[in-house]
Amino acid sequence: MLTTVVMGVNSAFAIDRLYLATQIWEPYQTVDEKGNIGGIAVERVQCALRRMGQPYEIQVMSWDKAQLLVETSKMHGYFAGSLSKSRAAYAVPSGPVVSEKLSLFVSPDVSTSIDDETAKYNLRFGAKFNTNKWLSLKQGGYNVIKKPRDATSLLQMLWQGELDVALEYELVFEHSMKKLDIPLDYFKRIEQGTQDLAVHFSKGFVRQNPTFLTGFNKSLRLCL
Repeated sequence: MLTTVVMGVNSAFAIDRLYLATQIWEPYQTVDEKGNIGGIAVERVQCALRRMGQPYEIQVMSWDKAQLLVETSKMHGYFAGSLSKSRAAYAVPSGPVVSEKLSLFVSPDVSTSIDDETAKYNLRFGAKFNTNKWLSLKQGGYNVIKKPRDATSLLQMLWQGELDVALEYELVFEHSMKKLDIPLDYFKRIEQGTQDLAVHFSKGFVRQNPTFLTGFNKSLRLCL
């Protein structure tokens, strides 16, 4: 699945064709029944590129593959992802495409306090597999027992009692809760702060096109 837009507008920042990778991650990145991509993050990235007069192609794939292709310089960038040291080793983030609240969603069956030091070992925690959220839980010593591939699977595990606590962005989890007809106030929420999600451009691309990121960020700010 992909979308291609070719423009004839001249721009000081434009390259011949920009190749970006993304994943299906509702409501940020979506694909309809006709194969057209959309969503909050996609629309903002597209808006910024249109303002720049930048021809582009966005390919939808697994998140693991998207990151690997940028790390190996086979794609120019991927989105939308949070900032981390591992990503900073091979990519340069844009300005925020989305800024979203990150929260722990706690099952109503949990009677112990999440603030209790033993909770991280005794409760069952989950996040979308192989994301910064999942890795942060693992590295923090939390009892992470599942490997859900998407937010809906994570929600179902929490809803069905396979997990006690899930870590996810509020807008993403609320979208899945609405699809499954789960009341938005069903789970207790413990806010973990706000995170910025960005386009991560490969360092090689940025070195070869030193004015591109400045132009992209300027255009992106006008699209928020």
